Amino acid sequence: MLLLQIPAEVGMDSTLTASVDSINYFELLLKGGVVIYPIMILLFATFYLMAERYLFIKSASKIDFGFLRSLKDNILRGDMRSGISLCKSTNLPISRILEKGMSRIGRPVKDIESAMEIQSNLEISKMEKNMGYLGLIAGVAPTLGFVGTISGIIRIFYEISVTGNFSIETISNGLYEKMISSFSGLVVGLIAYAAYHSINMMTDKFSINLQATVMDFLDTLNEPAS
Repeated sequence: MLLLQIPAEVGMDSTLTASVDSINYFELLLKGGVVIYPIMILLFATFYLMAERYLFIKSASKIDFGFLRSLKDNILRGDMRSGISLCKSTNLPISRILEKGMSRIGRPVKDIESAMEIQSNLEISKMEKNMGYLGLIAGVAPTLGFVGTISGIIRIFYEISVTGNFSIETISNGLYEKMISSFSGLVVGLIAYAAYHSINMMTDKFSINLQATVMDFLDTLNEPAS
């Protein structure tokens, strides 16, 4: 009898393994209920905003040191017109900021600093565009997951009240909806939260580099022309 039972148990284990291996994760995800659809939309929006902001800031935060050397040479020679033309031909935030300073040379230093500071704020605000949406998703996605949790619990009690049967088969759909929606909402919220702060760190790094470049520009203005 023992010899006959062993193959049967082995066959049962292999059937269970095959069943687990053949899980369709997309179908499992859809068991999260209607709340899963807005959560998935938020996920795609997060990836889009994350990629778009990263590429934009990566491109905008470049500092062309060859441009800075040429501009410094123009300032030291007293050739402000060439310096302004050089700034206009270089399509970078740093060049637009320095152009504001160049165009006000001859005025008090406070006027030059004020003009450059205003332009710096404008350039940084361009980098922070749409960042509020990432912050919003980081808060909304887990909340939607919580809504799915409540919906799943309501579904469990409703099915028990209708069938009068308290079994795992009766409550499984509600449990799926409860757990999958909560998990999905937390994952999307975590991704959006991490993206929001990572991109803010990139913007802060650019802002620090910008301040150093502006200070160097002001120091150059105080150097005697050759």
